[in-house]
Amino acid sequence: MNTRILVMLSLLVGMGAVLHAVLPPFFFGMRPDMMLAMMFLGIILFPKLQYVLLLSAATGLISALTTTVPGGQIANLIDKPVTAVTFFALYLSLQKVLKNGAAPILTAVGTLISGGVFLGSVLFILGMMEASFGAMFLTVVVPTAVINTMAMAVIYPVAQTIMKRTSAAHSLSV
Repeated sequence: MNTRILVMLSLLVGMGAVLHAVLPPFFFGMRPDMMLAMMFLGIILFPKLQYVLLLSAATGLISALTTTVPGGQIANLIDKPVTAVTFFALYLSLQKVLKNGAAPILTAVGTLISGGVFLGSVLFILGMMEASFGAMFLTVVVPTAVINTMAMAVIYPVAQTIMKRTSAAHSLSV
């Protein structure tokens, strides 16, 4: 594994953790999961399975430690790896079709997948399968998907520019 890439991935996880911590919860202790957007960005920038697995484990662990949702600790450890591998597969299969618009579109889809896995896990863990999955999905997951999509639309072009400049600077110094 490349140390430079690991440092960049850890920075993304750190930024996601800060964003996750500062956003207030808005429905039964649930808050928008900005760590997802950073995880998705890491997967798009470094699309290798080994990085995806490491990034999902780190994101799941940090999310589990910072969650305010009852049962969210275990749900995050389930959700992040499932979502990361699914997102990675979608990205690899659709990157040529979607081209430059892939990041925000895939972020929306990935957030919806993550939210579904997370909510299903929480409801199962808490033994509340009769609770209204649909209402929680609409009030937490859909707004989070919108927020993450808008964030990715802004962050991804900036990250691409930084990657191009650091790659050029790195190749000059070698």
